[in-house]
Amino acid sequence: MYADRYRLLLPAVLAALLVPGPALATDTDSLRIAVDTVWMITAGILVFFMQAGFALLESGMARAKNTVNVLMKNYTDVCFGSIAFFAVGYGLMFGSNPSGWVGEDHFLLLRGEQLDYGLLFFQTMFAATAATIVSGAMAERTRYRGYIIGSVFIMGLIYPIFGAWAWGSLYDGNGWLKRMGFIDFAGSTVVHSVGAWCALAGVLAVGPRLGRFSSDSRPRHIPGHSLPLVALGGFILWFGWFGFNGGSVAKADASIGLIVLNTHLAAAAGVAGAAFTLLLLRRPLLATMLVNGSIGGLVSITAGAASMSPSFALLTGLIAGAVVIVAGELLLSLRIDDVVGAVPVHGFCGVWGTLAAGLFLDGRLFDPQQMLVQIIGVGAAFLWSFPTAYLLFWAIAKLGGLRCTTHQEQRGLDYTEHYELAYPEFQRQPLHPAIEDAVGDRATQEVRRAERV
Repeated sequence: MYADRYRLLLPAVLAALLVPGPALATDTDSLRIAVDTVWMITAGILVFFMQAGFALLESGMARAKNTVNVLMKNYTDVCFGSIAFFAVGYGLMFGSNPSGWVGEDHFLLLRGEQLDYGLLFFQTMFAATAATIVSGAMAERTRYRGYIIGSVFIMGLIYPIFGAWAWGSLYDGNGWLKRMGFIDFAGSTVVHSVGAWCALAGVLAVGPRLGRFSSDSRPRHIPGHSLPLVALGGFILWFGWFGFNGGSVAKADASIGLIVLNTHLAAAAGVAGAAFTLLLLRRPLLATMLVNGSIGGLVSITAGAASMSPSFALLTGLIAGAVVIVAGELLLSLRIDDVVGAVPVHGFCGVWGTLAAGLFLDGRLFDPQQMLVQIIGVGAAFLWSFPTAYLLFWAIAKLGGLRCTTHQEQRGLDYTEHYELAYPEFQRQPLHPAIEDAVGDRATQEVRRAERV
């Protein structure tokens, strides 16, 4: 058997020996670039699939009457936002950055190197993740058009500018945070905290849902309509995160093994941390809290997945699970209505994960200088993202495009904004009158006229 293998390998070995050295090196380099590109695109596809996870998780945590609205926001924010990132955001974030503050070229990347297109695709998926975090927090009372306008500005302006500070540039110069040695491997702060601070600004601008808090400020529980959707969304996010973190290497090499292992361990520990915290507080082990615990673990390891050992990845995720529960209680005490817990999961856990990346840095554990840089980074993210996003949502609200009317919120945004329902067989009025008029169902129209009379 081994002799047969050697006979098959012999022609290939002889051919390799006969090829001139430089040509062989060139072929090897081309193969390496091709393999790296294939891995990066595959990882980008996994990150895109996370949009489905967000859509399922958020719609499951919302009430049935708002399911279509949540799904449409998640489906279309990546569409409109991708155009904005292609036109403006990528250049601001990764263009030549001699000043350290903002990119100056590579806008509307119609002509570029082949590798540029792959990088643009991969980074567009990251920008979409930052924007879609806002959707769940502001669900059930935010107008569709107002949200889409906000997501376009987040992907085209707010996210790219901070990204330029921490990750820019891919071409010339470096962002000022990057020069300082700020560590955020795949975006605990750059992607997740920025998205969460935008979500916090949106939640404060739009206000809580009707009936969420009593007259004496006590929170009332408003359950979502589908825990199976929540769990399925959590699984999809967990699955996609292997591409989110693994693809951030931007090349296919052995380092991916440690990164995806740390990613998985932190997510698992996040569930354990959330469960232990709930038990200590004598609270029930709610499915939504445990799913959020896993996502909190994923967010927290995103900054340091490539630079800490598996034992510290477990610790990072364990603490993140506790952070999800405690931060959620803090928001409720402040009368802040975050439907899906996006701010605790992505904001607070993003901060913790970024600090942990400096705290547990392999070879430089507990380095105070690195910790100072990390603190400056998370502070800069908040000071840029939150006020800018609040100003954005305040302007949208002043123009009458942010919060729906009381009647619309009570009836549900599926019916009042989209003229359709997610579960029409369970509704009294399966079609909006505008749809019935368009379809031309005369019998139904006559019934509606009689009802109006």
